[in-house]
Amino acid sequence: MSEAVQGSQEDGRGIRYRRRLREHGAREVIFQLPDETVALIDEIKTRHGLRSRSLALLQLIERGREAIQQIA
Repeated sequence: MSEAVQGSQEDGRGIRYRRRLREHGAREVIFQLPDETVALIDEIKTRHGLRSRSLALLQLIERGREAIQQIA
């Protein structure tokens, strides 16, 4: 299979994947983070038995929201 055909197939899969995410109220986002931050996310992921870094980030964000609400 040529690289052009393979690339277009991968693009099509990515488009379909992102469409399914949007249909479920989610989006794919790419972040550039320092290695230390990624290590912290991985530690949280492992400690809590989460299946992805996304779930670990969501957990951190929720904790931050709770902390802000307690202060306000």
